[in-house]
Amino acid sequence: MLRTGWRAGPADDGGEPVFVAITEFRPRRRRDMLAVARAGLRLGRGWLELDGAVGMWLWCQPTLGRTGSVSVWRDEDALHGFVRWPPHVEVIKRFRDEGALSSHGWWTPSFDQERIWRLARERLVRPRA
Repeated sequence: MLRTGWRAGPADDGGEPVFVAITEFRPRRRRDMLAVARAGLRLGRGWLELDGAVGMWLWCQPTLGRTGSVSVWRDEDALHGFVRWPPHVEVIKRFRDEGALSSHGWWTPSFDQERIWRLARERLVRPRA
């Protein structure tokens, strides 16, 4: 599995519980993976303007035709703000009919970057049924 480095957001976790979200996109055509990855990287450039964003990684399994993100938020409202963020809405509209999108999330009692990635990776290696 390939992943980007950690991209910190503007929110400090403050030692409080944080919400972790995993998204996965499986394009119907593998050749679309590069376009999806580029779109994710473009969204990452605006990361610092997202209220409540603690940080994120982008990940990809090109041989399995899977790509997505693991993001950490101060709360679920902050994640919903990102979902409504106009650049994100544009990406969703562009690719909505080009593959399958899934997501899930969980609360963790504190921000521990290594632990969060380890748990996320375990869930990505053994996708939910």
